[in-house]
Amino acid sequence: MDVHVYGINHVAIGVTDIGKAVAFYEDVFGLKKLDEGEGDAFFKVGEHQFLAMFEVDEVARDHARHFGLIVRDEEQLAQVRDKVVDKYKLKLNPHFRCDFYDPFGNHVQVVDLHDESLVWLLPYQEVQKAGITFSSRS
Repeated sequence: MDVHVYGINHVAIGVTDIGKAVAFYEDVFGLKKLDEGEGDAFFKVGEHQFLAMFEVDEVARDHARHFGLIVRDEEQLAQVRDKVVDKYKLKLNPHFRCDFYDPFGNHVQVVDLHDESLVWLLPYQEVQKAGITFSSRS
């Protein structure tokens, strides 16, 4: 029998302060916390995925290792960029629309649904609800 992977269940990251990490991800992304324990927290991301956080002593920065989140549109992408830069004083990495290290050293990339390579991730009714259209190519 061949194995068929249906998607990613979760991404786990380390953070140096779980309380501050919970506040940051709730504030910047509006993530809904599913559960929290001593030194860990879990957030709903999308329909069937979650982001797990675990408190660690140190997070090693790594440019290649990162995770990406999808927001609805350019307006929401701009809101994330503005909050990350203005409120949290983080620097955006050049050459990407929204790429940064969170306050704990995790590399985060944020894209929006208007990237045609990502729209397949959503159920069709979500694409319709988001009002996403793509220009026809000649």
